Formats: sequence, structure tokens, C-alpha cells
Amino acid sequence: MNEINELLKYSESEKVEFKKSTAQLEKGLKAVCGFLNHKGGSVYFGIHGGKVVGQEVSDSTLRSISQKIRQKIKPEISPEITVLGTGKEKVIEVKVKEGLNKPCYLNGIAYKRVGTENSVIPPEELERIIMERRKNQWDKQISPDADFKDMDEEKVRWFLKEGIRQKRMNIPEDTPADDILMRIKLSKDGRLTNAAVLLFSKEPEFIQSGVKCIVLPTTEFVKPYTSYCSYEGTLFDQVDKSLVFVLENIHRPLWLEPGKASAKNPYEIPEDAVRECIVNAVVHRDYESPSKVQVRIFPDRVEIWNPGSLPGQLKIDDLKKPHPSIPKNSLIFRQLYRAGYVEDAGGGTTDVIMLCRDNGLPEPKFEEKMGCFVVTIWRNKYADTYIDRFNLNERQRKAIEYLKKQGKINRRTYCQICNVEKTVAYEDLLDMVNKGIIYLTGKGRGTYYTLRT
Repeated sequence: MNEINELLKYSESEKVEFKKSTAQLEKGLKAVCGFLNHKGGSVYFGIHGGKVVGQEVSDSTLRSISQKIRQKIKPEISPEITVLGTGKEKVIEVKVKEGLNKPCYLNGIAYKRVGTENSVIPPEELERIIMERRKNQWDKQISPDADFKDMDEEKVRWFLKEGIRQKRMNIPEDTPADDILMRIKLSKDGRLTNAAVLLFSKEPEFIQSGVKCIVLPTTEFVKPYTSYCSYEGTLFDQVDKSLVFVLENIHRPLWLEPGKASAKNPYEIPEDAVRECIVNAVVHRDYESPSKVQVRIFPDRVEIWNPGSLPGQLKIDDLKKPHPSIPKNSLIFRQLYRAGYVEDAGGGTTDVIMLCRDNGLPEPKFEEKMGCFVVTIWRNKYADTYIDRFNLNERQRKAIEYLKKQGKINRRTYCQICNVEKTVAYEDLLDMVNKGIIYLTGKGRGTYYTLRT
């Protein structure tokens, strides 16, 4: 209580804001955002008119404050939440330090504490803050222990040839490797950047750099895993090897189309969509986080997790429409662009959505959770989440699994795998035809069924 009494001797300031209760949480969050973009500060809930009015405190109240802050303020932060006082005179303090990754945004708007006001940061000042932060991006920082002899010259030369082939580099092929790195800004004053180490080092030097690829036996993330690999090496190697791992662990079903003699045999997820998501995870991740990128392959979906969050200017819904490219690691991004791994237009997520739709898959899911940005791509139109809407019985579900692997089924096979009579098989199959799940092709003994693509 002494702390509160001491606090009441002063009024609100550039580092202190009072709120009557958490009913004013939305206004309190403006102050939190303002403090983050200034010098830090505290919001106190339970003080009004220079007096302690008390704030009801419960675990759910504290949890709600923490969740709202994580959900609405980007980049994601972890505030210090403390309960002061006792009895009916409890006060909740929400304290934040000055933000390390300015600007911080509340619902897409950046506020700054000016005196006792939380003012919207003007566009020109916002641009200055962003430019200043870009100057200090992790990938542009000098790697103190890196040496040019640690660079893989063969990889550097491969990169140059790719850049020339893509018409995105104009450096003579016989240029010394050291000079190439200098000309593409991967070295400064004879010292290598973190980006150079990630892209061209013979041995990985950052334990957080790498991609963990995991195959799960069920739709839950539980051990034991069916398969597991951790890929390190250069970022180019990580992308290439992770892509191969995914393609080797998803299906290439045989799709038979009515009226066509030839069959299609594409991957169940478009290869370009998988590549785009893996590249985005490696390029846009937070390299100051100790976590690695993860690719999780479930029976019904593929999830790509990368440590970090969206830039504050973007919301999840913005990813579903044209939006600017705002790379967290612009130096790394530039090199992968030169090598043809990414485009410089900010349309990667919309391309993934379109690729999935064109292949009859549900729209991918984008979300932020547990300090990571996560993309979920459904492995086929007939994932459990899609099938559940049709209220099918277990026999019909078993037939769909058979069709996904074999391409077609007839009534006799249905009877065998489901252990039922012909009349039951006929009714089950007709039900799926009527629901638009399968096609019926042929007549008489030549009749068979295929999944709709």
C-alpha cells in the first residue's frame, strides 16, 4: 500500500497513466502502445480522481489483460503485470519497457506518449522510425567471429550464376568471391554480416538457424514421430532440403477424370505453395529467437511455423489481398530474390491461396500463436475438417481413404473393404454421389467411382 500512496503524490505523466478499472482496458492499451514507442511506463487500473477506487482481481482478469495485449499489440510483447494493495483497494499495474522493435502498433495504429497524451505517430515520423530500425536489422549486423575463409566459394559462385540467369545481378562471373559479397552488401569494411554467414558459411554458426521437419502419425502434435529430420547448412540448403522432405512425405494420388484416358498424378499440395511457405518462413523469421523453423506434416495438413510475428503494419486479413512487401530481414530477402527464390512484390501469400484454390483445396489458414507465425495448408479437399460437414458413416470414410490412395473404387471392392452387402454398398456410394463427393463413371460391370477433383 505504501507504493500506491507514494504513487498518488504525483499525477499522470509521460510514464504513468491511471484508469478507473479494466473496463477502460482499450484506452489503457493506447497508453501501453504509447509507452512502448517512447520510454516505457505503467498503466494502473483501480485509480481515479487521485484516489484508489480498487479493481476486482482474479486469475481470469489478469489472463484477459495479458491475452488482449498479445493479441492487439504488434510486435508481440510480454508486459509485467503486478497486483498492488490488498482487500478492496487492489490496483493492477501493467508495466512495459521501451520497445526494442519500434514502431509498435495497436490494432494497426502506432501511438507515442507525449506528456500525458497518447498521440498517433505522424506518417513522416513513423517512416523515420522504420528506416532507423531497418538500419539495425539483425541480418545487417556484423558477425564478430566470421571470417572470409569460412565462406563456401562454390556456393557464392553458384549464387552469382543464378542471379545472372534470373537477370537480377550484373556482376562479372570472374569477380573474386570476397568482392561479390562486398558488392551485394554482405560485407562491410572487410567484415561479414550475419546474412553472409547464414547464406554462404561452410558450417552453421547460429544454433537457431535451421528447419525441423516432422511427420506425425495422427492429427495431434504428439510423440512418437513417424519421421524427423533437422536441416542446417546455408539458407538455400535449408529451403531445398525441407521442400524435398515435404514432397517425399505427402501423397501423389492418381486422379482419374471422367471421359479422359490419361490420369493426373500431381502432389496433393501444389509444390509451389509448399516452397513459398518454407521460403517465407526462412526469410521473415525472427533470428534473435532461439527457436528454429518447423515444418509439421500431419495426415490432414502441413503446418509451417516460424518464430516471430507479422510486421505491425499488417494484419492477418491483409495477407489475403495485395499488400506491400515488408521483409523482417531485408538483406537476406534481397539475396533470395536475386537467386529466384522469392519475388519482390509482397504477393506470396495470395499466390499460395490461389494455388490451393486452383487445386481444389480449402483456403490456407494464417495465424499468430505462441510467438510464431503459422501457415496451415490442408493436404486434400477430403481432410477431416471438410468431410465432417457431410455426416458420413465410417464405411464411407474408409472408402474415401481408399480412393485417395487408389484413385477409383467399384461396388465389389467397397463390399470387400467395408464387409457389407451389395445393397448397402450401393446406398452408401449413391449417397456420396448425391452429396457431390464422388463421380459415377461407366455402366454395368464397368461402373466405378472416383473422387471429385
